[in-house]
Amino acid sequence: MDSIIVRYCFAASIALAISAVPAAAVEQNCRFIPAKPDREACYKRQEEELAAKRKPAPAADDGKALETLRQLRQDDDAVYRSINNICRGC
Repeated sequence: MDSIIVRYCFAASIALAISAVPAAAVEQNCRFIPAKPDREACYKRQEEELAAKRKPAPAADDGKALETLRQLRQDDDAVYRSINNICRGC
């Protein structure tokens, strides 16, 4: 009974290891394509994917960040006004 479980676990781990290899090899398989136009298309596809990964994500909260800055500025102005009204020589 235990040997059957061990065999299934071993087979599952081998299958998982084999399925993970093609994902890592996708980047280097272009050089093995014999037809030049297909190979160049593959390189172009990889270049576009890499550029998409490097591109920074667009900031969706620009309006919110601007509003937060505006609120901070108003708070700072209020604090500076209250500090100027303190009598220091009393």
